[in-house]
Amino acid sequence: MKLKRFIVPAVLAASFGLAACGGNAEAGSPATGDATAGASSTTTDPAPADLTGKIAAGGSSAQQVAQQVWRAGFSQQYPKVTITYDPVGSGTGQQNFVTGAYTFAGSDSVMDDATVAKAKSQCSGDPIEFPVYISPIAVAYHLDGVTSLNLDAETTAGIFAGQITRWNDPAIAKLNPGANLPNTEITPVHRSDSSGTTWNFTDYLHRAAPKVWKNTADTDWPSTKGESAEGTSGVVGAAQGGNGTIAYIDESGVRNTKLKVARIKVGPKFVAPSADGAAAALASSKQVSGTASSILTFNLNRTTTDPDEYPIFMASNVIACQAYDDPSTTAIVKAWLAHVISADGQKAAAANAYSAPLPSAIVAKEQAIVDRMG
Repeated sequence: MKLKRFIVPAVLAASFGLAACGGNAEAGSPATGDATAGASSTTTDPAPADLTGKIAAGGSSAQQVAQQVWRAGFSQQYPKVTITYDPVGSGTGQQNFVTGAYTFAGSDSVMDDATVAKAKSQCSGDPIEFPVYISPIAVAYHLDGVTSLNLDAETTAGIFAGQITRWNDPAIAKLNPGANLPNTEITPVHRSDSSGTTWNFTDYLHRAAPKVWKNTADTDWPSTKGESAEGTSGVVGAAQGGNGTIAYIDESGVRNTKLKVARIKVGPKFVAPSADGAAAALASSKQVSGTASSILTFNLNRTTTDPDEYPIFMASNVIACQAYDDPSTTAIVKAWLAHVISADGQKAAAANAYSAPLPSAIVAKEQAIVDRMG
């Protein structure tokens, strides 16, 4: 195993105080109508109670709150371990992992073949990659006087492609009969940084509306049209700051803001984003074949016609190594991953980040990967 020494970034901005969230580890999850959802109680052999060390990690800003509560629960079990998580975005998270700056990374988009090859140079054998955080992505807007909005895939793609430029455009009006839509200019807001949220949103647009959205999924926004902002918080701020704005935002980031959320057409109905809907869409997604046994990724179901499923979502991953040069690092990461996918870890994230607990069938596969570490 060949993990390079840390090339620590200048600022580890999200090294939150863990004590503030310590009581959340036992919080209950939101009710779910999907019988397959909910983390399994399966656990691996307990890690040594005297684990000691410091781990630098980072990546997905959508995982930021979940990472905070996971660290809070983990620190109760292993108080001599310090884990920092820097929410720099999925693209930078992957980059810092493959250069050795991070011991593990969070990413809302899967590694491509070139990144997997680079990751192997940091790991002994194949890297680990699997979902730890499921969250819907909201199409959020700020339009004076309009509190309810229906959209479909083609219209959403047309808006973000810059083809639909006014809120009273016939395509929008057709989906919202009787609504008083103003002749206000539409200002789409997108991420300026390399983002897994962008990857998931553009993946939805391309798969669900390929005649309108010609670009394939990408972590970088493919156009200079509209307004750009860095990170989830930056997009929220930009969307709130104007009238006529529309943006794609991790659903947890929209709560407690003045932004409204559009309902998306799925089959015969218009569906609001929900954790249950995202989990159901992941459960109906097909696993990617031909990957290493330590990699569990999915072709996400973007074209579902089942209104119990919400197709604009992220299955945000953790990226790690099967083994590290230092056995104590391997032990810490193994214990950390077991905690994150445990029932308690998933419930804590659901209660605080409004995510969906992982389906139990997926947890079982992930636990088998964790059990083989070391």
